[in-house]
Amino acid sequence: MLDLKGIYLNFLSIKKITFKSIRQLFFSTSFYNKLLTSENPNRFFFYPNPYLLSPLLNQKDLLLKISKFEANYFWNKSKNINETKNLHSFLWLNLIDRKNDKETIQKIVILWIKKYGNYKKDIWNENLLSKRSMAWISNADIILANKDDNFQKLFLSSLIKQINFLKKNLPIFSQETTKISCLASIILSGLVFKEYFNNYNFGLRELKKIIDNFFDKNGFPRNKNSEILIIFLQYFVLIKEWIKGAQEPVPDYLNEIIEKNLVCLNSFKNESNQLPLFNGVTEKNLKEFIEYLEKLNYEFDKKLNCVGDIDIIKNKKNVLYFDCGEPPDHQFSKDYQSGPLSFEYIHENNKIITNCGYGRKISKQTKLISKFTSAQSTLCLNDTSVVKFQKNNLISKTFGSTIGSNFKIFDKVREENKSEISIAATHDAYLKKYGFLHRRLIKIFKKNGNVTGIDTLIKKNNIQHNGDYSIRFHIYPGISAVQTVSGKSILLQISRNKSWIFLSEGQDLQIEKGLFLGRNKILNNHCIVIYGKAENQNTDIKWELKKSS
Repeated sequence: MLDLKGIYLNFLSIKKITFKSIRQLFFSTSFYNKLLTSENPNRFFFYPNPYLLSPLLNQKDLLLKISKFEANYFWNKSKNINETKNLHSFLWLNLIDRKNDKETIQKIVILWIKKYGNYKKDIWNENLLSKRSMAWISNADIILANKDDNFQKLFLSSLIKQINFLKKNLPIFSQETTKISCLASIILSGLVFKEYFNNYNFGLRELKKIIDNFFDKNGFPRNKNSEILIIFLQYFVLIKEWIKGAQEPVPDYLNEIIEKNLVCLNSFKNESNQLPLFNGVTEKNLKEFIEYLEKLNYEFDKKLNCVGDIDIIKNKKNVLYFDCGEPPDHQFSKDYQSGPLSFEYIHENNKIITNCGYGRKISKQTKLISKFTSAQSTLCLNDTSVVKFQKNNLISKTFGSTIGSNFKIFDKVREENKSEISIAATHDAYLKKYGFLHRRLIKIFKKNGNVTGIDTLIKKNNIQHNGDYSIRFHIYPGISAVQTVSGKSILLQISRNKSWIFLSEGQDLQIEKGLFLGRNKILNNHCIVIYGKAENQNTDIKWELKKSS
């Protein structure tokens, strides 16, 4: 039988790559660069506060020293990819001495315009260009200080040219995070230059489309990625603060999505200041961003028990995140990780049980590995990943490694009494091939934070298959794991004075070496694994995580 979907995606991939190549050639022509030229604005209507760009900066990467001598050679140095991106974004303007470095900055900008003022593939990358235009506008007071009219015309002409490029090409940018960055730049240009106020109206219309299409009713991204939530919230706040600075009315839908985003963020907040590593999330400390929002008087007073199908149990200093979600729609699934009913557990500010994280910035291989079910703290049957991902190189290059299969989550139950909180759900991903449902019940006890679980393989049809199961519990890096003499339990040493015990009576309990990919580099960690065989009947696997006495 022909794979019509695969054939169709291959056709679309070839078409998209072909048009992209043609566009690149056209962009490099002098004719196209003339098309980008338009009227220079007369003046800045207002100067945005550079501090608002703080969440976009990685200060460790951007810190650099400049001098008058270096200015002449600033763009001639041999640089690696990350350094090139950091320099050409111009976000480092926020980190320099604004009183003493004006002349050097102006020299660097002039040299950039002379060398890169016309389209160049990597330097005019849409993500880089949008950040550069925001940085130029936000720091225009020092760039234009005490300079003649010719320099101002040159600077404004280059700036408008780059904004025009973003606006003309916005429809072909498929990444939502790319679009919001570009829209922020376009909207800002319409606010600071009254001659381009149409950019402001255009940007708001496109912003409304993204909000309507990409967020669920609670204001959470439809790709189920909480890291993407943070990126969008950064830009939504930026846009709102710019609008307020320009004394324009803030649209109701923008206020509404920010409020919903803040509720989602507050729901995920914990003492470790880390997001749970589900569905493409990498480890990022939220402390500075939360402080940034608080300085701008954004409040964190509401929260939900479930965000993006991730159930959240908070009790005193204990937090448990439980993934009860089905895969996102195909178009939002390129960073999805196949871990239904996986969980993470945090006690005080120590994460104990984790998922592997997402190896997006490490390599293609680690990115693929981190998508597998075995990279999550949940059950695998016959070493099979719950969903299949596109392995066609052409399709993956064009659309990402999107999912090729689906499953359902049902019978979800959440209960609470004076002594405990429990959450349970079932998925059918192994039903068709192996004849089993997987149900997981997790309880957290209020008094001591101890956690118990029951993973049940439910036999539902006559498929004769004895499934080999493995249940993985990935231990957070830095925690040592030692099997006790009896072999029935494992000691987890959190710190010198803190330890926990993992038990699973009557099961084959082992410690294996693991990989943690959440920090965009490969780290070694431990993984507790329960091995067993599911006969052609219902099978219960009980386990417990408790404080060491």
